[in-house]
Amino acid sequence: KKKVVSIDPEVMGGTPCFTGTRVPVQTLLDYIEGGDPIDEFLEDFPTVTRQQVIGFLEAAKEHLLAAGA
Repeated sequence: KKKVVSIDPEVMGGTPCFTGTRVPVQTLLDYIEGGDPIDEFLEDFPTVTRQQVIGFLEAAKEHLLAAGA
């Protein structure tokens, strides 16, 4: 299974980004928090795929459920 998020000191100073891009995952969270649709995020950041966004959200959900949140 390919990693959806990568942390590399050489890319954006180690900020967690979508793998293969320079787009921080925080940017997606900012869009969601602002009420913007995922489609708008994908339009604004074409290097990120829908599969990456869904994979990130699924992983975040699994993490929260595993933590008992």
